[in-house]
Amino acid sequence: MYGEGGNHFLHNLRRNIGVKVFVHNNQVYGLTKGQASPTSDIGFVTPIQIHGQKLQPINPLAIAIVEECSFVARSFSGDPEHLKQMMLAAFAHRGGMALVDILQPCVSFNRTNTFKWYKDRVKPIPADHDCHDKMKALELALRWGDEIPIGIFYQGARKSYESDNEVLANGTLVGGYMNQPMEVKK
Repeated sequence: MYGEGGNHFLHNLRRNIGVKVFVHNNQVYGLTKGQASPTSDIGFVTPIQIHGQKLQPINPLAIAIVEECSFVARSFSGDPEHLKQMMLAAFAHRGGMALVDILQPCVSFNRTNTFKWYKDRVKPIPADHDCHDKMKALELALRWGDEIPIGIFYQGARKSYESDNEVLANGTLVGGYMNQPMEVKK
């Protein structure tokens, strides 16, 4: 999603369409035999990057917050109850795009960011975090290393694309406005 789907990711953020995006982020391209991905850390060694990944990794949560995605969260596949809560919160969100970045070890091609590596680092966002404060959310999103926050980072009040579009605000195109007979003006 963040590499080959990056264009779609950015334009969905721009539009704030009411989609729920669940990204399994294992910091590697596992289907292509372990190439570095856009979220791979600097120095990450792969069969192709034998001297280590040299590029700065992207921070998808920071990008989403800066672009005012209306729901931004992160979870860890090793904590199924937390993941379930984040997914339910994303499904309940009605104000536009919801992003849940799911940290997930790749047991075949990522021997660095293992289950234990994540388990030792992921920490719930403090209960007193104000998820409506964009700058505090961004500050949390920029934390990566010895401590990796999981939870709801940001919830904004930006209008969704659908609510700001006269045709889509009345329902879906199928079975909604577009299936009504149109009056043709002469």
